[in-house]
Amino acid sequence: MPFFNSDGVKIHFEDQGSGAPVILVHGFASRAEHNWGITGWYKTLAPNYRVIALDCRGHGQSDKPHDVNAYGGRVMEEDVIRLIDHLGIRRALLMGYSMGGHLAMGLLAHHPDRFRAVVLGGIGVGGGVSRPEERKRIVAALLATDASTVTELRARQFRQFAEANKNDLKALAACMGSKRPPIPLHEFTNNMVPVLVVAGTKDDVIGRPEDLAIGIPHAQLLKLQGRDHLNAPGDKNYHLAVLKFFASAPA
Repeated sequence: MPFFNSDGVKIHFEDQGSGAPVILVHGFASRAEHNWGITGWYKTLAPNYRVIALDCRGHGQSDKPHDVNAYGGRVMEEDVIRLIDHLGIRRALLMGYSMGGHLAMGLLAHHPDRFRAVVLGGIGVGGGVSRPEERKRIVAALLATDASTVTELRARQFRQFAEANKNDLKALAACMGSKRPPIPLHEFTNNMVPVLVVAGTKDDVIGRPEDLAIGIPHAQLLKLQGRDHLNAPGDKNYHLAVLKFFASAPA
């Protein structure tokens, strides 16, 4: 199984198919296989692309530090840059979902020269998890000795999802509790990279994807009818739209 050393943290990644490279970044409390394999993305992309999907630090088969400082700032973005450097890739296509979408947004802002086109899935502007008080409730839920004592609905859902995927709860709490400043939309004023924003019409986690699409030049929006935050990645229209979007990306 492929791993690489990202500044002292062992990162696991999948590497399938051949062709132009596509980097996939999964959501919080998920992992590459869960976010992209089970939902059919490897099968969708690998016939035409080299698909590279990492387990973010704290997740999957990657190392799982319990220190909040191991996740703060741009550290998790830099894991992606170190991965493509490790593989000798100069420019790639990029798709992130949920937490991975936020990381992809940061990569677009801070390393636009490394990406030909970017898909921001499962994110918007003003979502609940972006608020510090909401993140603190989720951290408390992840660290609770007894899950039955978690009364706040959103926090309980995060705990249940994390446990269902057999995660290291202390690592996830450190990840959620780390300081990763939001990226203001004015940082994209001069963006020239094509962007596709994707969200389910029933996604009540992420805020307003419309504002994100409007705020980033060269961005378009796809709303997935009837889909929520958890089931959107498997939507057939999502897969078809991304294939078309990537095929139209500049060389």
